[in-house]
Amino acid sequence: MKVIAKPIEMIAWFNEDGKIKPIRFRLETENGEKEVIKVLKVFSTEKEKIAGNIMFSFKCKSIIQNIEKIYELKYEINSSKWMLFKI
Repeated sequence: MKVIAKPIEMIAWFNEDGKIKPIRFRLETENGEKEVIKVLKVFSTEKEKIAGNIMFSFKCKSIIQNIEKIYELKYEINSSKWMLFKI
C-alpha cells in the first residue's frame, strides 16, 4: 500500500459505546471530480498515538473504480479530521 495521507469527507456511525464505524466517504480524484466510496468491510480498528496525536486507524475494503481495494483510513480525535492514509 502506498501512503497518500489525503483529507476526505466522511460519513460515520458512532454507537452508544463511542465506537466508530465508517460508512462512506468522498474523495477528490486526480482530475478534480468528487467520488463517493462506500466502505464495504472494516477488517480492523486500532487506536494509536502519532507525534502526540491520538488517532483511530481503520483497515477497510471497498470497490474503487470497479476494482476491489484494501486501504487505511485515519481519524484524528483532536481535530476531528479524517484522511485516506494508505491505498
